[in-house]
Amino acid sequence: MVDIPRVVIAAPASGHGKTTVATGLLAAFAARGRTVAGFKVGPDYIDPGYHALAAGRPGRNLDPVLVGADLIGPLFAHGAAGADLAIVEGVMGLYDGRTGAGDHGSTAEVAGLLDAPVILVVDAAAQGRSVAALVHGFRSFGSGVRIAGVILNRVGSPRHEDLLRAACEEIGAPVLGALHRHDAVAAPSRHLGLVPAVERRAEALAAVRALADVVTGSIDLDAVLAVARSAPALSTTPWSPEAPAPVAGRPVVAVAGGAAFSFGYAETVELLRGAGAEVVLFDPLHDLALPAGTRGLVVGGGFPEVYASELSANAPLRACVASLAASGAPVAAECAGLLWLCRTLDGAPMCGVLDADAAMTPKLTLGYRDAVAVSPSWLAPEGTRVTGHEFHRTAVTPGERTPAWAWRAAPPDGFITANVHASYLHLHWAAHPEFATRLVAACA
Repeated sequence: MVDIPRVVIAAPASGHGKTTVATGLLAAFAARGRTVAGFKVGPDYIDPGYHALAAGRPGRNLDPVLVGADLIGPLFAHGAAGADLAIVEGVMGLYDGRTGAGDHGSTAEVAGLLDAPVILVVDAAAQGRSVAALVHGFRSFGSGVRIAGVILNRVGSPRHEDLLRAACEEIGAPVLGALHRHDAVAAPSRHLGLVPAVERRAEALAAVRALADVVTGSIDLDAVLAVARSAPALSTTPWSPEAPAPVAGRPVVAVAGGAAFSFGYAETVELLRGAGAEVVLFDPLHDLALPAGTRGLVVGGGFPEVYASELSANAPLRACVASLAASGAPVAAECAGLLWLCRTLDGAPMCGVLDADAAMTPKLTLGYRDAVAVSPSWLAPEGTRVTGHEFHRTAVTPGERTPAWAWRAAPPDGFITANVHASYLHLHWAAHPEFATRLVAACA
């Protein structure tokens, strides 16, 4: 049993202010001396970065599509270990899940799996008494979701707030706070959403502190805590990244990070360590060589297209990566990592590990993918089935290749060459812990 106060921050749709409220609550409670843990429903990498700044510990994802419903409770218990309050930020609208799959992957599903109360954040900028109808509709739709209160966002004036509160009182929906339009704390965005916190750390820290002040002055924190404490004990066992038989020898696995490669799940590094690796982080924008003794390489997602010129200018590191790949060391690259391993990106020389060129496009490619391994590799035997996520505005023009994955209504994706496994598919390794064990074993 895991008895951690917890609450889910949801909304009727995207853009209502979930990230503002969730991040602000984490920062406000942390400022009060509480140990808080932040989570994000779905495959989003950027919001957990802001949660991490606010909470002072890794932000984590809870995605039943990527890891399965059975792992949501264990992953939550693992990520919230040692915390006395957990804040779970939802995805899109409360009942929005994977297209065509009902509420699977939705905030509502995760709230049910965690037996957690929900606070609904409502953008009330253009609403009056109708807010009551909206909240009532969300409260009565579906089953297994308990909306315990409302936070009003983008309220226009004290009179507007009084009107909204009175409307919510009509249906017995407690209003736990109201953020006015002038309270907004802006975070810059670009083609794939918010700019990651790691790219603007000083400004992001200032924004998080400002959010803490806004939330403290606008939301009844004691009422939120009471809602979180109403969650019953959760019958689950914490997930563990420890492999049953770790590889001996502590081979060094280098994991790319920094501003260009900020998309990754915290569990990936934990699994590599649990499999016996010595994990060393490095920044391809600044480090001129791979960490000493590197035997394997993991490069996740991010924004290499934004930093193409800087990555290209780091010729010594590009040469190190090419040499490592040529030596037969295992290399795992996802999305941004794939682009970096190409011959060029928007014409700028990259690592040249893959016979391919990459370029930005105006088209956004986005969605879950049920994929099958079409070629054998150290990562997965041929025929292995996974569910991943694709999210990019680039295209790769390949030469000769052995593809990694295939999924319905799309050409084969990715590359397998020597011991390099590179593709657009983002995977959550907690669903496949054998990936980490196989990589570390290939290093040894």
